Parts: sequence; structure tokens; C-alpha cells
Amino acid sequence: MKEALFVKRNMARWEQTEQLMEHAAESSPDTLADAYIETTSDLAFSQTHYGRSRVTQYLNALSFSLHNTLYRNRREPLSRLVTFWTREVPLTMWEARRELLLTFIIFVVAAAIGVVSTLGDSDFPRIILGDRYVDMTLDNIARGEPMAVYDGDNESDAFLGITLNNVWVSFRAFALGVLTSFGTGYILLVNGVMVGAFQTFFVEQGLGWESFLAIWLHGTLEISAVIVAGAAGLAMGNGWLFPGTYSRMASFRRGARRGLKIVIGTVPVFVCAGFIEGYFTRHTEWPDGLRLAIILASLLFVITYFILLPRRLHQQAIQQAQPT
Repeated sequence: MKEALFVKRNMARWEQTEQLMEHAAESSPDTLADAYIETTSDLAFSQTHYGRSRVTQYLNALSFSLHNTLYRNRREPLSRLVTFWTREVPLTMWEARRELLLTFIIFVVAAAIGVVSTLGDSDFPRIILGDRYVDMTLDNIARGEPMAVYDGDNESDAFLGITLNNVWVSFRAFALGVLTSFGTGYILLVNGVMVGAFQTFFVEQGLGWESFLAIWLHGTLEISAVIVAGAAGLAMGNGWLFPGTYSRMASFRRGARRGLKIVIGTVPVFVCAGFIEGYFTRHTEWPDGLRLAIILASLLFVITYFILLPRRLHQQAIQQAQPT
């Protein structure tokens, strides 16, 4: 590649990096680290092909400045903990917005498959959920306690067991991104089909509204977090599949770091979902309005934290980076 073309292709990004350093105090450490990796990669390319040219000297100075900025702006542990949840996770979600949309689509399509399959074959839930679970649920329905499945264990034990299982599912959805995104897609597919079949099974029993209030009381947070964790897995898998200008391993490490941050961000959501399922879902005698309010509040939180807040922080970062 000719030097002039190399400069033309990358100058806009280098200028953004300079603006990023001017607002380093408002930037997340990972954003600065990513900029540093990109700049040093460009520097290595320039040193190899253009020797001690002016662009090489410029990139060397830019890399040096970024290095100093990274270490000068390291936050204290408490401050970093706060900014991790209020800025770093949301900004990382913005970077992974395409992966999030894709995981949402995969899950919705999978759930639709579960719905259509159950409507077409009443025995389909037995294939997905197992004969034992379906028979137990039918017995509960016959006894007039259709949601008794949520009332089996001690509340504290249920909360702990559910939370640990949910966190395990999320980390598995992330870890299977190692299999070039297809492993994560499989987890989303399986969970989506199960949800669709499970909900439709209750609708066919004439319990659509009651099952909706019970399942989605905790499921709004739980399923949303699974979808977000799936986005983390795709971020890692796509880093391997689509390295762009990075080496494949460097792109994979970058995607893995971004995905790990996202999946850690889902842990408090799973804890809240486990708490609701362990302590609240079993109370089917609670007013419908109260349970519906919890579902809507959970949905509002998910939309705000994983979609609206990332967009707002991204827009703020753009405004701050613009020269005054």
C-alpha cells in the first residue's frame, strides 16, 4: 500500500484518537486501550513499510502520548467500580449493538419455532421439556395449582439455585463464542424454542394470562440477560471470524475482552431475576396489577440500561470529542 493511501484511509481515526486523549478523563480505560492497540498496530505497519517517514514519526508520538494517557488516567478502585457499571458496560453495549440485535432476532425466531411447533404437535413440549416435567405440570393444573412448579423449594434455596444456574447459562452462552459464534447461536436457539413451547403449552391449557404473569415476572430480566450474554458470545466469536485490520488473535482477544465485560454486566440482572423467581413468582395470589407492574418495570430497566443509556453516552462522547 502506498504511504499516501495509508494516511488517507486512517487519518480520520487518528484525529479521533487525538480528540479522545483530550477528553481522557471522561473515557473508559478500555476505549483508550483499544485506541492504543489500533495505533500501535498502525505504527508497526508504518515502520515495516515506510521506515522513518513522517507518518511513522507521527504514529510513534501518538502511541507514546496514548501510553502516558492510559497510565496517567488510571482510576482508583472505587471510582472504577462505579464507572464500570455506569459508563463502561453501557458503552460496550453500544459497541455490541449489532450483536445484541442479532441475538434478539435469533431468540425471537427460535421462540416462534417453539410456538408453531407446539401448535402443530401437542406432543412437541414433551420433546423439549421432557415427559416428567409435562406430566408434573398437567397434574398441577388438574389440582388447580398450575404454577406450583415455582413453589417447590425453600425461598432462599430456590433463589440461590436459580441464580447460579442462570449465571452459568450466561457464561456458557459467552464461552461458546469460542466456537466462532455458532455455539452461542445454539444456546440462544435452544432457550428460545423452550420458551416458545413452554408458553404455548400453557396457552393451550387455557392458562395464557396466568402463565404470562408467572413466567415473565422473573423471565423479563432472565431472558433479556440471556440475550445480552449471547451478544457477548457473538462479540467474541465475531472477533475471530472478522478480524478486520487486526491479526486474528488480536481481534479475538479484543472481542473476548469486550464480551467478558458485557457478560459480567449481566450478573446483577440474573441475581435480581433469581430473587424475583425465588421469592415473588410463587405468589400467584398477588394482584395481577402488581405482577404486571413488576414485569413492566423490569422491561423498562432492560430497555433503559442496555439500549437507551448506551445511545445517550455514545452521543455525549461524540459531543465531547468535537472541537470547540
